[in-house]
This record gives sequence, structure tokens and C-alpha cells, in this order.
Amino acid sequence: MSFLVIIIILALVFDYINGFHDAANSIATIVSTKVLTPFQAVIWAALFNFAAFFISKYVIGEFKIGNTIANSVNKDFITLGVIFSGLIAAIAWNLLTWWFGIPSSSSHALLGGFMGAALAHAGGWMEHGKVVINYAKVIPTFSFIFLAPLIGMVMAFLIAILIINLCKRSNPYKADKWFRRLQLISSALLSLGHGGNDAQKVLGIIAAAMVANGNLDNIKNVPNWVPFACFTAIAVGTMSGGWRIVKTMGTRITKVTPLEGVCAETAGALTLFLTEKLGIPVSTTHTITGSIIGVGATKRLSAVRWGVTINLLWAWILTIPVSALLASLVYFIFQLFK
Repeated sequence: MSFLVIIIILALVFDYINGFHDAANSIATIVSTKVLTPFQAVIWAALFNFAAFFISKYVIGEFKIGNTIANSVNKDFITLGVIFSGLIAAIAWNLLTWWFGIPSSSSHALLGGFMGAALAHAGGWMEHGKVVINYAKVIPTFSFIFLAPLIGMVMAFLIAILIINLCKRSNPYKADKWFRRLQLISSALLSLGHGGNDAQKVLGIIAAAMVANGNLDNIKNVPNWVPFACFTAIAVGTMSGGWRIVKTMGTRITKVTPLEGVCAETAGALTLFLTEKLGIPVSTTHTITGSIIGVGATKRLSAVRWGVTINLLWAWILTIPVSALLASLVYFIFQLFK
């Protein structure tokens, strides 16, 4: 078995882990409001994770986020060893945060691992006058660590205020019944955004590996089986659950009602669609967490458990540097056995 095949399998394993690690993003609110059972919710989310393949390919027409990830590192410093080390580090961080129930970003773990391994390969930020990291691609991604949850939070807050005012004279029982139905649509939209964003990141890594190995001349010419496999892997991963993180997302940040679930998921989905169109890789986890905080703040600021939120923020900040450090260590170990 060639090293490239091993890397592709490893990338799809990461994609699968990404699915069950981030399943909570799509299903936490719909499970906590009891609109669907956990089993029904993961099947529902997985279906739309996979459907995102057709949206990205035939509606948007290109895989912009995959292209951004693949080009985040100067191609002169991308080797199969770099990609292998980055994937190992990202998988390790994902499993660690999943075990402790921390909704960290799989996307930033992958990006951090990729960059950390490339820096270890180059021996620094520059080599022979060439910069290792493509800052034009990376800086927008870094900025959206904070902007994505902020946009989600503001949008969710505004949507919730608007709906509350529009429905204030409605029969509470009938309104609740309608919002339970609407939550099926909003969670489906969020799952589309989740699949469209996160599967593309693995697509970008596989494409970069194929270019580094000489199997592909341009990342944009990636064969159809690659995105198809990536979207399938994340959907299967989502079906595997991720219940530890569901508890954090669905109940520990703030108590969520069906109305608030609709607002949070709609805001999260709109944010993800916007960033996919712009080609900026963002964290689905960060986005929906910010949206949940936004709907919680409509009741009162104390309704949000800020202690939990601050702990999550630290995990978000640490994801890229820790993944980068892990990847550099894996790369050095890899070189010893090469």
C-alpha cells in the first residue's frame, strides 16, 4: 500500500471523527428540545451532511473552502510527511476534546496541524527566501475564530427578538407546535452548512497530498470520487453521534426552547452559507455556540452560563497552537523512522 493511499485513508478517518465530534453542532438543540430522539436526529443530520455535496458542486459550483485549506501552506513545503503529521495531530486533538466533551474546532485542529508540520519541515517561518505559510489564506481564517461566533450570536439575537415580537400575541401551545416543526428545517439547513464547510477541508488536504505526490496538477481538478468520499465519511461520522458534546452544547450553555432552537440554527446556517460562499474555513462549533449564546441573551445575560462559555473560548484559542505543536513533534518522530 502506497503512502498516498495511507494518507487518504487517514484523512477520511479524520473526516469520520470530525462527523461524530461535530454531530452536536447540528443536533444538540433539536435533541435538547425533544423535537427528535437522538437516533432520529443523527440520521436527519447525516442525510443533509451528505446532501451538501450536491449544493457545493452543482449550486455553488466549486469547492472554495477545500481550495483555501490546500493553499494555506506554500506548495514548496507540502510533502506527504507533512500532511501525515498534520492529520495525526488533528485526530489526536479531536479525540482528546471529544473525550472531555469540549466542542472544539475540528477545522482549526486540521489547519493547525497542517501548518505546524510544514513549519517543522521548513525549520522555521521562511526557507530560502520563501514564506512557509500563505497568510492571505490563513489570516481570514484566524480572524473568523472570533468573527464566526460573534456573527452567529448577533444574528441569532436579532432573529429571536424579531420572532418574539411577531409572535407575542400567538397562542403559546400552537406557537410551540409550529416551532417544533420549523426546527426540523433549521437543523437541516445547519447540517447542510456543516457538511459543506467541514467535508471540504478534508477534500483540500487530500487534494494537496495528490499534488505533492504528482497525481494531480492542480487542486481545482480534483477527481469527483474525492469530494464524494469526503461528504460520505462526514455523514457516516455524524450518524455515530458524539453524545458527550451534545450535552455541553444542548444544555450546559443555556436552556433552549424550540423557538430558540430555530433562531440559533437559522443564524448558524446563514453564517456557514456566507463563509462557504466567501471560501473562508470557519468552525461550525464556534458558529453554533455563538448562536446559542445569542438566543440565551434574549432572556437575560445571566441565562447564559458564562463560566462554561469562557472554558470553551480557551479551548478554541488553544486548538491551533496545540495542534501545530503536536504536528511538529509527530513530524520529527516521523523523520527518525523515515
